[in-house]
Amino acid sequence: MPSLRALLRKHFPDALLVLLLALLLAAPQAQAGDGAAAAPADAVAQVARGRYLARIANCAACHTAPGGAPFAGGVVLRTGLGTIPSTNITPDADTGIGAYSLAEFDRALRQGVARGGKRLYPAMPYPSYARMTAEDVAALYAYLRAEVRPVRQRQPAPQLRWPFGMRSLLVVWNLFFLEAPADRASPRAAVAGGDAQWRRGAYLVQAVGHCGACHTPRGLLHAEQGSDERSQSFLAGASVEGWSAGNLRGDKLSGLGGWSREEVAEYLRTGRNIHATSFGPMSGVIAASTQHMTPQDLDAMAAYLKSLPGVRGESAPFRYDPATAQALLQGRFDAPGARLYGQYCMPCHGAGGKGFARVFPPLAGNPAVLDPDPSSLVNLLLGGAVTAAVDTAATDYHMPGYGWALNDQELADVLGFVRGGWGNRAAPVRDSEVAARRAALGIRLEAEASR
Repeated sequence: MPSLRALLRKHFPDALLVLLLALLLAAPQAQAGDGAAAAPADAVAQVARGRYLARIANCAACHTAPGGAPFAGGVVLRTGLGTIPSTNITPDADTGIGAYSLAEFDRALRQGVARGGKRLYPAMPYPSYARMTAEDVAALYAYLRAEVRPVRQRQPAPQLRWPFGMRSLLVVWNLFFLEAPADRASPRAAVAGGDAQWRRGAYLVQAVGHCGACHTPRGLLHAEQGSDERSQSFLAGASVEGWSAGNLRGDKLSGLGGWSREEVAEYLRTGRNIHATSFGPMSGVIAASTQHMTPQDLDAMAAYLKSLPGVRGESAPFRYDPATAQALLQGRFDAPGARLYGQYCMPCHGAGGKGFARVFPPLAGNPAVLDPDPSSLVNLLLGGAVTAAVDTAATDYHMPGYGWALNDQELADVLGFVRGGWGNRAAPVRDSEVAARRAALGIRLEAEASR
């Protein structure tokens, strides 16, 4: 009888024989490899989820200093009580979280108690993170330990007014303002009502995204005045480091009442829609965080935000008035601020105040223009701004600041013209408000002598 080798050579070409032998030899290895990878597959998925959570929670914004190592801390957080440098959350054993167990990390994140029992100041939004699930906390811990490079970096001590620097006072503060972690028995911590999408949006807004930390006003003890939709103060707008964090409720003029759900999601993804363009701190949030959210999570956030009723009595939608545009087009610049608007603003925003869709924002009916607090607009005209750097746009756009060229009264006149034109009915801006922000920002008027 011919040998097996001879039979195979007779009936199979050499190339096919080699391929057949390779497949036969590889089959057991592939099976063994699949079995070995089954266990770490869950760990890989957990780290990936933690990476996503760290991004949409925008952890880097507070824990990565400009030019510094990722998550090594050192960002100076300015509060009404003083300054607090952010902590190092890299897995360095001495100065970061390298020595933290998962339980210790969970306690710090959701209860504001660091390893060793040190109380954290609520500039770290642990009252919001208290609503995160234990599974998401574990995923975040896994990511920080697995993929973040350890950096040895100690932070300077906080500088707070007496007696607010006494960490022991936070025991009492937490009794009043901190909810139990979401996986423990606490009726306040549970998100009730709504469908699955609404509940997901509520979780993202209230917990992971901690939107209330900026957009909810704070009381005398610097706690947010509301933590969910049951409070009329929740997301009703607040002042943060000299900026007005806008009203995210359903008010028709200064809130999101005039935006569709799709437009809310578009703004969070791109920093632009037909109503507004991001600027100031929000551009950073969009660039680093919300643009990276999944379409499903963006839609869930938008659905939840659109469910919040207005609180400012703005039930009638914005109604455009063409009188301002007609006056400008006819060369009538007699109104205070009109001439300066024509010189500095009209080339981009137009005589009609409608801008250029998704590039130069409209001024007519823009919630930021209609905000009762004009501080963000004052900052914008003094120092300029940049739109969010997002993957969906070819470039980010810079608006120049005019604090160097226009004095306080001139800037106030321009803002008054904008806030009162095209059907806008916002209050004018005082020159003293401009002067206060100029001093805070350190912007000097350089062009007075040359005009």
